[in-house]
Amino acid sequence: MAEKEYDADSVKVLRGLEPVRARPGMYTRTDSPTHIIQEVIDNAADEALGGHATDIHVTIFKDGAVEVADNGRGIPVEIPKGETQPAVELVFVQLHAGGKFDKEDENSSYRFSGGLHGVGVSVTNALSTRLEVTVKRDGKIHHLTFENGECIEPLQETGKCLKKETGTTVKCWPDAKYFDSPRVSIQQLEHLIKSKAVLLRGVSVTLAIEGNDGFEERSWTYADGLPQYLDELIGERENVDDELPIPIISGEFYHQENTDGISKGEGAIWALSFGAGGGRGESYVNLIPTLSGGTHEAGMRNGVFEAVKSFMEHHSMMQRGVKVSSEDVWNNVCYVLAAKVLDPQFQGQTKEKLTNRDAMKMVASAVKPMMETWLTQNMEHAKRISDLVNRTAAARNKSTQKIEKRKTSGINLMPAKLTDCEAAGTMEAELFLVEGDSAGGSAKMGRNNEFQSLLPLRGKVLNTWEVDAGRIFANSEVHDIFVALGIEPHTLKDNPDFSGLRYGKLCILSDADVDGSHIQVLLLTMLLRHAPKLIERGHVYISQPPLYRIDVPAHGKNNPLRKIYVSDDAEKISMIEKLKREGIAEERLGIQRFKGLGEMNPEQLWETTLCPDTRRLVQVRLPEGEATDALKMFDMLMAKNESAARKEWMERRGNDVEADV
Repeated sequence: MAEKEYDADSVKVLRGLEPVRARPGMYTRTDSPTHIIQEVIDNAADEALGGHATDIHVTIFKDGAVEVADNGRGIPVEIPKGETQPAVELVFVQLHAGGKFDKEDENSSYRFSGGLHGVGVSVTNALSTRLEVTVKRDGKIHHLTFENGECIEPLQETGKCLKKETGTTVKCWPDAKYFDSPRVSIQQLEHLIKSKAVLLRGVSVTLAIEGNDGFEERSWTYADGLPQYLDELIGERENVDDELPIPIISGEFYHQENTDGISKGEGAIWALSFGAGGGRGESYVNLIPTLSGGTHEAGMRNGVFEAVKSFMEHHSMMQRGVKVSSEDVWNNVCYVLAAKVLDPQFQGQTKEKLTNRDAMKMVASAVKPMMETWLTQNMEHAKRISDLVNRTAAARNKSTQKIEKRKTSGINLMPAKLTDCEAAGTMEAELFLVEGDSAGGSAKMGRNNEFQSLLPLRGKVLNTWEVDAGRIFANSEVHDIFVALGIEPHTLKDNPDFSGLRYGKLCILSDADVDGSHIQVLLLTMLLRHAPKLIERGHVYISQPPLYRIDVPAHGKNNPLRKIYVSDDAEKISMIEKLKREGIAEERLGIQRFKGLGEMNPEQLWETTLCPDTRRLVQVRLPEGEATDALKMFDMLMAKNESAARKEWMERRGNDVEADV
């Protein structure tokens, strides 16, 4: 077959909602339609968060349709200046259309909201076979209908209503072809709706499910807010030594003025409980559930740790010879945290992880003093918390000592280039595979030597996809990685011995460029082929160092000089636009592009890439039941005799790639 000529006609522009349908995984989770329904619920919740709605009603129909109704102000039906379509139509058919961009105006309709880019409900429309919108506003009822993302029934007035009757109703039929499962997860949706009731005081939240005998309805209200909800989450707490459980601790704080990078109105509300089986909980940002946590959780963890540590030191409750770490405290805490952030930055469109570095400082500064006060006022409970932390720290230290004896016995000689940490041999320890000796030098000086180890790699690792397990140790780099990890090569069918595993996290740290990505692929190839159980058990991570640093000059009384790190070009553009809205001209910004990790000094590397509270780590997962597909894909990509299949795949999927060349 003749090769297709690369000419101007080869360049395609995806318009309207086409990008969403072409790559739905970039905009939503594709395991089920639950997330695209969440986007509609979040819009209703934003109305309630702004004080404009008191009722949110979600209905699941037998035919798979889902309806979300609120009694907010109703989406505007007028045509905005410079546009040809009504506002209510624009938000469903245009990416980056919405009313949530103006964060600086204190009178803005959605100053604090979960919506950021005007993408959410347009994704819902794009991935639905049919979507109907009904708006009650100004004493009139309006209706419009979409099919496969296209408006087939334009906006029209369909009736009258009382002027005080307002709100928006959205009913959609998710398109099964875009999802692994065609129906929403009732369990996930119920949990989401329930949490909205907790976080929105005075708002009634209802879920109705259609069955053979009609609709079954459930409504939720929480008079006591977060403490009551947390009590339900943790269930029956075990009594220790026939004592009553340590009571739930809760607090709330919002800033009244703009101070040191934190805006007026920003803050958090939280509830936490000390006891066995901790280290778990839920967090939210502007009512959006952050399933992977983020900087607001890190702030809460730091605030609680510093308060407990300070109390124990002040009252001489530290156990002699035992060093207490943040995890010793946090592993005994169950929590619910809801933060309000003016301009939240998330990792990805699904908004599962908050990345605003100021959020950590904001939450920590609120939680710490309140926690310190509570501990001082509740001495008996504070002593029990101290005892619990001491026991956890002692158990961890004892485990470390046992491992250290085994490690130094001389049976295994560690690689000469390995810079080890004190916690090696425990699940708290982290091993960074670092690209290059220069980056390794900065990382060595910038790391936390208590729990972070480094192994610099020279050049690109061998492609081990077709190398027999018995021969991979002939390569010194591969040999050193396995020796440092303390495991043996294996396959998915094996049941390997992980008792000697020396690190809980294996983090691949390479430059934020094409060569760095290639090194990542080669290392992942080696791990998938020769250590797949390491991936399956959740030990493998990809570090995401910044590509740019933006120097922001001081402006105004409460805005000192700032240094902002961003991961890619898209985030850089977004940040520059945000700073422009703050009144800072682009020409006043200093923008530095990092050519590699070696250009970063130890302090920069720690702040952006190594610090657990501010870094960006992506966990590498091997979904259950998809291992065979992953192996087939890597065989096509990495095997020597699959060049024809690779070429065909690259021609077919080349448009999906954004390359920095």
